[in-house]
Amino acid sequence: MRDTSRPSGEGLRPLREGLRPSPDALLAQARREAPGRGRLKIFLGAAPGVGKTYEMLTTAHARVREGVDVVVGVVETHGRPETEALVAGLAVLPRRTVAYGGGTFDEMDLDGLLTRKPQLALVDELAHTNAPGSRHPKRYLDVEELLQAGIDVHTTLNIQHVESLNDVVAQITRIRVRETVPDSILDRADDIEVIDLSPDDLIRRLQEGKVYLPRQAERALKHYFSPGNLTALRELALRRTAQQVDDQLVTHMRDHAIPGPWAAGERVLVCVSEDPRSAGLVRTAKRLADRLRAPFTALTIESRRSAQLGEAERDRIADTLRLAERLGGETATLPSQGRIADDVVAFAHEHNVTHVVIGKSTRSRWFELLNGSVVHDLLRRSGSISVHVVAGEEAAGAPAPHKGVRTAAPPRPGLLPYGAALGAVAGALGLGLALQPSLGHESTDLVFLTAVVAVAVRFGLYPSLATVLASSLAYNFFFLPPLYTFTIADPTNVVALFFFTLVAVVVSNLAARARAEATISRTRSKATEALYGFSRKLAGCGTLDDVLWATAYQIALMLRLRVVLLLPQGGTVTVMAGYPPEDELDEADLAAAKWTFDHGRPAGRGADTLPGAKRLFLPLRTGRGMVGVVGLDGDKPGPLLTPDQRRLLDALADQGALAIERVHLVEDLDRARRSAETDRLRQALLSSLSHDLKTPLAAVLGSATTLRDLGDALDRDGQGELLATIIDEAERLNRFIANLLDMTKLESGALAPNLAPHDLAEIVATALERADKILAHHRVALALGAGLPPLRLDAVLTEQVLFNLLDNAAKYAPEGSLVRIEAWQDTQNGDGVVRVRILDEGEGIPEGDEERIFDTFYRVRKRDRVRAGTGLGLAISRGFVEAMGGRITARTRGDRHGSPFPGAAFTLTFPVPRAAPEDAAA
Repeated sequence: MRDTSRPSGEGLRPLREGLRPSPDALLAQARREAPGRGRLKIFLGAAPGVGKTYEMLTTAHARVREGVDVVVGVVETHGRPETEALVAGLAVLPRRTVAYGGGTFDEMDLDGLLTRKPQLALVDELAHTNAPGSRHPKRYLDVEELLQAGIDVHTTLNIQHVESLNDVVAQITRIRVRETVPDSILDRADDIEVIDLSPDDLIRRLQEGKVYLPRQAERALKHYFSPGNLTALRELALRRTAQQVDDQLVTHMRDHAIPGPWAAGERVLVCVSEDPRSAGLVRTAKRLADRLRAPFTALTIESRRSAQLGEAERDRIADTLRLAERLGGETATLPSQGRIADDVVAFAHEHNVTHVVIGKSTRSRWFELLNGSVVHDLLRRSGSISVHVVAGEEAAGAPAPHKGVRTAAPPRPGLLPYGAALGAVAGALGLGLALQPSLGHESTDLVFLTAVVAVAVRFGLYPSLATVLASSLAYNFFFLPPLYTFTIADPTNVVALFFFTLVAVVVSNLAARARAEATISRTRSKATEALYGFSRKLAGCGTLDDVLWATAYQIALMLRLRVVLLLPQGGTVTVMAGYPPEDELDEADLAAAKWTFDHGRPAGRGADTLPGAKRLFLPLRTGRGMVGVVGLDGDKPGPLLTPDQRRLLDALADQGALAIERVHLVEDLDRARRSAETDRLRQALLSSLSHDLKTPLAAVLGSATTLRDLGDALDRDGQGELLATIIDEAERLNRFIANLLDMTKLESGALAPNLAPHDLAEIVATALERADKILAHHRVALALGAGLPPLRLDAVLTEQVLFNLLDNAAKYAPEGSLVRIEAWQDTQNGDGVVRVRILDEGEGIPEGDEERIFDTFYRVRKRDRVRAGTGLGLAISRGFVEAMGGRITARTRGDRHGSPFPGAAFTLTFPVPRAAPEDAAA
């Protein structure tokens, strides 16, 4: 539940007179307009290729024509001619080269921009991760520093990179984006411009090669860029921007004390009270909000009368607010500042509410004359807000459901407060008698009035009224003549006593009200703080065990009870967590827990069902149904929970249930992803078997059949050629079967490397000799550093890794190109590591595929669109290298920019043993 408060003020007027801007809004505006801070504009798109960078550059040219100093910090053109043409007309700051892992990366020169200090900097791809060694790990942090320096920034962002939408995007596209930007960056943006393109137009751009290279575009169309995905991402982008615009509108109204509402967007507010029809009102508001496609909020006002409500009424209000949350609405609880209608209208104006739903009053006319009518007051004060007064029959709702659990009665007030009240009067009497000779009896009434205020602040209304009564009698008896009698001779003293009593009653009432409001606020603040801390703790839990432990501990801590949590498992419920830890329940408790889970109602100790159990079991449910059961136990006899504790437990259980459901949803998503991956692997395996087994077998059978039938008619060269074909295809078939066996060993965990000290140069030489035939049409260069230390490797596995990488280079690099093998020792950290790099001059690695190429059966298309290989070689290489404690990475070479064949670079990293052996194994 969200508690909302507002500063007190006098009544509301239709005009701005008497209204003040919100202090929070003014503070936020001051932060935004702080001197020396730049402005941030984000060009937001649903997917790559919609034209974000193009629009940013077009806007930059317009600013240049206005005389603005614009500098390109970093813009990724992705080889698109129209984008490159726009960059050519702008001042471009050279990028900074960062060396990492034996390679170089081009990053934005942040220091150069700060030194240059243009009026406007263009920074593409806000979600980009900077190369290790940069000042900031993320590019959005670079942008923050530019803004702090007073530089305006234009940047681009795709909706899938927004942190809060990461799970939603993963569910839609089946791809989890690793580079994300916090939502706070979007919230602090001064302008957000949506670059929108229909899915059909974007797919057409992909097919025309205006977004990706042809081979990348073909793959993207089959996966990420499907029409359904693009439509969903487009809706996310539009909704997120609409939310930002909506927040800006409300902020503007608060900044300028505009009472509103401005009907730029519909909002529904429903008033909730202890009335049994409130649940029906919430459902009516939900239907109205659905028709208007608007959000809705359930509001309850806590007045002095709220403290006098019974527990059933308080439960009804809490249940109604929980119903609103389950229906997708927000909830708010406000302390009353006077008239309830004024509080409702003030909240509506502050939040730009356009529709208020309230129930028709069923109170008598006499009651409304004495106490006023909230409905009538709201109609008179609502101004341009539409008020929906719903009749009782239309909003008929069941009363608050029977909890099924007996709660402990709240403690009754004892006699101590009244004894303290009499003691305060006695003290005031003694002090008054002592001061009477010097002040006279006319001023001693202030001493009694002080006692009244003190008792009201400390003990509340009724003890203070007792103090008023005792003070009036004492003042009459001891200070008004004739003394020591309750008779009053002077009529003026009668008037004085009357007004003293009246003022004392009013003051005690005000002081008691202030005490009650302070107590309510303190209690609510403490509970809200605890619930907020609990929600933060749950948000950081990534596993089911962590969520269960955090929930059990928090409930036990706040309620001072023993707690167990049970989840469904194998047709029954099983203890999954507890505080203090407890793993076993007796049969009566298990039966009560199972009944609670099956029926969704409390059972066990203090409940109407199975009261003989040791524990009280309550359901954990969400909007999707039951998720588990919580069991409570304490040492004190009688009911376990007070009504306030029961409501607090409901809030804790709701948060815990939602966290459990979130973990289950993530597990369901992972299972769906694994199932899809299994299907993909199965299809890939069948395709690989049909192609990679059938092709060499067909070649072997064809060559063998030709030798058998036409061997005598062939010359020696023809026969040798056929025999060579048989041998080559048999070796190819053997490699394929060996790869399948190796992958089976890796996935089953049966691979145990035989690690021993080896000379890397000898292993490389053996791999080159083995790959001599597949590299026959390529040039090979070898550059091994001098003095390389022996490494603890499995020589057979390392040779296979090198062979697979050389085979990959031969497949994807054109004939006659150079394949280069490099090795050197990197000693930056102690003994450091040895790196082995294999570079080719092929087409490189498609952007975004640097990790996917190591997936099982994943194969990149060659230029002739013929799939090469089985898609197992690189996956096996990574498995072998990691089994030996090493690491393998891949990227497109950075030293062949502008070439149609940029080339790929595969880097193997092996740790150097700390205690180098004296002799290297051969």
